[in-house]
Amino acid sequence: MSTKLIVIILNYRVTDLTIDCLHTLEPEIERIPGMKVAVCENGTGGDAVERISREISEHDWAHWIELTAVSPNRGFTGGNNIIIRKWLESEDCPPYFLLLNADTLVKPGAIELLVQFMDNNPEVGIAGSQLELPNGLRQGSPFRFQGIATELDRGLGLGIVSRLLSRWSSCAPMPLTPSPVDWVSGACMIIRREVIEAIGPLDEGFYTYYDDIDFCLNARRKGWATWCVPDSRVIHIAGQSTGIKTLKRRPKYWFQARRRFFLKNYGALYTMLVDAAFLIGFALWRVRRVIQGKPDTAPPHLLFDSLRHSVFVTGFKVRDVENPAFCRMENRAG
Repeated sequence: MSTKLIVIILNYRVTDLTIDCLHTLEPEIERIPGMKVAVCENGTGGDAVERISREISEHDWAHWIELTAVSPNRGFTGGNNIIIRKWLESEDCPPYFLLLNADTLVKPGAIELLVQFMDNNPEVGIAGSQLELPNGLRQGSPFRFQGIATELDRGLGLGIVSRLLSRWSSCAPMPLTPSPVDWVSGACMIIRREVIEAIGPLDEGFYTYYDDIDFCLNARRKGWATWCVPDSRVIHIAGQSTGIKTLKRRPKYWFQARRRFFLKNYGALYTMLVDAAFLIGFALWRVRRVIQGKPDTAPPHLLFDSLRHSVFVTGFKVRDVENPAFCRMENRAG
């Protein structure tokens, strides 16, 4: 039987969650003939490979799971691309690739619905599921492309302004039926092979973050639509590999990825306006917070970090995001 779908899961410091995710995928194998799963152990080290291998052996999953180990960590883009390129060179290259975060739990039939939708809509290049929090509440997805109004709204955090700018808000309303959207989260994103052949795999210059919006934008520019399939539901325990939901300070690579996305896709002038919109909006929010005596809910040093990573300080050259794993290796070598 030829391969129909490759589901790619990256494990980085979330081995328990990876194993839980694999258990939720097991029933999908029966629903989708030709579905396989490729797990990339993405530089965790320790006993991660041994634990995943043992789970595969104990549950007799070897006929549908392939485990690849790389070191050091290659980020979301590099880890996924290792698997994507391998299968693109295969004589059994599938029509679909599905990027699935390790910190997800797939609800019954979710993957089958995505595959059926893609089979029935050959003009669609990318589709995503409805993401939910563990408590059942909807998580942000799908999204609109970010821009000046989006960043002003993100900075101001003012209800009345958010309502006025709602048509430009980055988080779009969840449709009730399958609908076209600007972009979907890489936490669960099915991609038609022809899209990858047209625009290439993920841009490894991002490391992680902003790679999914960049990919959907480049697909659109080549004529491939992105859709959301709300009946396909996936629980997403966000930020487990990177820790961005719990970090006291937003990591440097997040700011670098944001900067790269805007400079690469929109140019210097637009990026300057985007940076100015957020900085002005967020500075006004901080003043309003002090006057009104409201608690500070923003990550520490966000205004300073946003300024020092903006084009006003770093310039207008499009740069790769620094891979923290490579930086640590260089520091040790030095």
